[in-house]
Amino acid sequence: MKFIAAAVGLIIIGSGIARATEEPRILEKVTPVPVALNQDFEFRKTKLYFLSEIGPKRGQTARQTTSALSPKALSGSAPSQKTATLQDAPITFERQYRLFGAVTKLDQHQRCGDYFDFFWRTKRPADLTVRLEYRQEKLHEHVEAQEISYRNVRGTHKTEFKVIGDDYFDDGRVIAWRCLLIEGGRIVAQNRSYMWE
Repeated sequence: MKFIAAAVGLIIIGSGIARATEEPRILEKVTPVPVALNQDFEFRKTKLYFLSEIGPKRGQTARQTTSALSPKALSGSAPSQKTATLQDAPITFERQYRLFGAVTKLDQHQRCGDYFDFFWRTKRPADLTVRLEYRQEKLHEHVEAQEISYRNVRGTHKTEFKVIGDDYFDDGRVIAWRCLLIEGGRIVAQNRSYMWE
């Protein structure tokens, strides 16, 4: 009986992990989708991160000598060394998180690029597709797209996209993007960068 319960538990955990780590598929051709915005769907938060080949130097902003500081900084209105170090902590952590497991220089090279995390919510069960459309520096007006489909979802979710490795080095950084929630072939919610037209 314990063996059956353990097997069922592993299957449930395994299916949850498979859903959480689903990779987006790249679209060969990006077709326009009609807009029918719906209040049942919304983007909650967007997290963007650029991982460059050269990381920030450790304590770069925190190490300032008093001779290099202005009189205003010496008076106490500038951030202290401790404050500057604390402000760098999230950036350092994010870099370490994205590079975790990349042992060789080639592994690290393949992780460089743009990362997008979209947090979104649906108030009712729905079959949704989350699509990221983007333009890169060297491709000018050409639009690329990636998407992930979800079946019968409800509540708050997170979808991750990335333009890294050879895609980043060959075509450049992402300069404009928009993320869409698509239900039944219609856009029900969208989030975009200020550079998107």
